[in-house]
Amino acid sequence: MDFDLTEEQESFRRTVREFAEEVVRPRAVEFDRTGEFPLDIVRRMGELGLFGIPFPEEWDGQGADLTTLCLAIEELGRVDSSVAITLEAGVGLGAMPIFLFGTQEQKRRWLPPLCRGEALGAFGLTEPGGGSDAGATRTTARLEGGEWVIDGSKAFITNSGTAITSLVIVTAVTGERPDGRKEISAIVVPAGTPGLTVGPSYRKLGWHASDTHELTFSNCRVPEDHLLGERGKGFSQFLRILDGGRVAIAALAVGLTQGCLDESVSYARERTAFGRPIGAFQALQFKLADMRVAVETARLATYRAAWLRDRGRPFTAEALIAKLHASEVAVAAAREAVQVHGGSGYIDDVPVARFYRDAKILEIGEGTSEIQRLLIARDLGLPDARS
Repeated sequence: MDFDLTEEQESFRRTVREFAEEVVRPRAVEFDRTGEFPLDIVRRMGELGLFGIPFPEEWDGQGADLTTLCLAIEELGRVDSSVAITLEAGVGLGAMPIFLFGTQEQKRRWLPPLCRGEALGAFGLTEPGGGSDAGATRTTARLEGGEWVIDGSKAFITNSGTAITSLVIVTAVTGERPDGRKEISAIVVPAGTPGLTVGPSYRKLGWHASDTHELTFSNCRVPEDHLLGERGKGFSQFLRILDGGRVAIAALAVGLTQGCLDESVSYARERTAFGRPIGAFQALQFKLADMRVAVETARLATYRAAWLRDRGRPFTAEALIAKLHASEVAVAAAREAVQVHGGSGYIDDVPVARFYRDAKILEIGEGTSEIQRLLIARDLGLPDARS
């Protein structure tokens, strides 16, 4: 077994870490406080080629793999989760569906600007009345005069209202299947289409600088050729997208956990109590040792899942395991990091306070921890409670 990254990947990791430390870190507190979307930083990420990492060069991508994308997300996540999730969602939810399921014409039309980071795409799946139960989609789309007419709403949609958002991919009920279940399809809706309304930005617990909105569709019309992939395949498409997305979210969680460890070790060396650095006390040493174990095991699970996907091997169960473990590790590490910092950790401008607020969503987005456990149990061959 070879756990080494390639020389190219190590060089790339160093480049992204330098960018995170020199460009992102100095402004992370400011963006967290104001909730401003870091547009200039996102554009510089585009210039670095980060949004095109897993896509072929013919679409202005970098021709790399999921492992390389995870490296970038982890390094950004060490410093700021809002920037990291902007990259993860822009690649995994905005551009990847077009690359995997789009026609050649759709790819030519929409993919290159997304790969260059000149534009961002969003994925409209979650609805106000249904989160984990994605099959309960109520948004509808009907064909009328060569156009899809979309009505409904979506909630918690990342990258959906920025100055460079170019499109939203929407799942909608387009009919009924022979077995009576809903026929769900995916449709591309360009930003600015009449009938698409972007709601106010949410006031969130964390990820303050990440762009998140509710979307409303009212008699929203797009050409028939904006159907993404086969009609009725929207649900299976989104499941495939979530597999890769879970690995990427796990990488973000690994980055946040590493950030918690880095900040805590630094503080434990500098802060003194009773005439000694607090890192000399066994109670603190045990916390930091446990944090180290947690981040290393989460990293192994995450990169094994990415490795399997990059080699075209089944990785769904491994993605579930990585996402579940890494997200829960991140929440625990953030809690302990605040404890290590004591009163200082409760001050918003201290990184671990931001990490603490940012961590919780990792147990919710891209499938809650409960859903991960349910799907892992099914992979074990346990019976479905609905049957």
